[in-house]
Amino acid sequence: MVDTIRRFKLDKIETSNHMLWAGDVKKFLSNLPEKPYFDLVVTSPPYNINKEYEDKLPLHDYLNWQKDIISEIAKRTTKNGSICWQVGNYVENGHIAPLDIEIHPIFRDLGFKLRNRIIWHFGHGLHTKRRFSGRYEVVLWYTKGDDYTFNLDDVRVPSKYPGKRHFKGPNKGKLSGNPQGKNPEDVWNIPNVKSNHVEKTEHPCQFPVGLIERIVLALSNKNDLVFDPFCGVGSTGVASIIHNRKFWGCEIMDKYVEIAEERLSQSFDGTIQYRPHDQPIYDHTQSKLSIVPDQQSEIDNSRKPMPNNGKLLADAI
Repeated sequence: MVDTIRRFKLDKIETSNHMLWAGDVKKFLSNLPEKPYFDLVVTSPPYNINKEYEDKLPLHDYLNWQKDIISEIAKRTTKNGSICWQVGNYVENGHIAPLDIEIHPIFRDLGFKLRNRIIWHFGHGLHTKRRFSGRYEVVLWYTKGDDYTFNLDDVRVPSKYPGKRHFKGPNKGKLSGNPQGKNPEDVWNIPNVKSNHVEKTEHPCQFPVGLIERIVLALSNKNDLVFDPFCGVGSTGVASIIHNRKFWGCEIMDKYVEIAEERLSQSFDGTIQYRPHDQPIYDHTQSKLSIVPDQQSEIDNSRKPMPNNGKLLADAI
């Protein structure tokens, strides 16, 4: 099952297939030998926006903190490994700094190769009044080398035109698309975890399992070790366990460690509730709330006396 470790014991950690480090990730990495462990690293670090699990820092200091952690992770990533760093925006005094732009030079200077800048689009969030409301974040996918894992067939999505055929050449008349579906491209429409989401816990910035699931399936193989240095309530672990990957995660807040323990246990016994990466997006036009109300009818109806036992209120007075 899952080993929760609060005191660093190397032999215990190295023999654990599924482990939660209940403490600071820098301490964990500083005690871990500099040798290749991680086949895939996927995480969403704190955005430096003053959530309960972080202290807001000047942007320069925040980037130096990220650089320290990324540098330590890089030393422990396998030569065929990938790192996926999911980030949003740093916001201060109403203006934004896109963290993917700020963080990219750290990976570039460490020799990592950017394979995709994946746009994670979601439909819900805060509405802003002095700029356009933000509805996307970014996943930066880096590889350590040019020989890396990419299981495209495991994450294909339905083709737009599965009946399309070649119109000329030796394959004229034959279906032109891949029968397994198409490449999911680099813009992913996956709902974020809001109040009515099946995965919702008390974490304020929870990763949807479906987002990580697609990454885990595409960029790792069965029995590979997936590492999340800021694992929160364990969504990366959920995606890893249900697809037969090993998982190590670090989380500094005890209440989130406890939630992660429960969710990972549910992943092992098959009772975990989550939204798969390939589940179609809900068609909001099927909801009655999508119908534009007849405002004049609403006004007229609001002026009608309310009935009382079959009589108008005016008759009852």
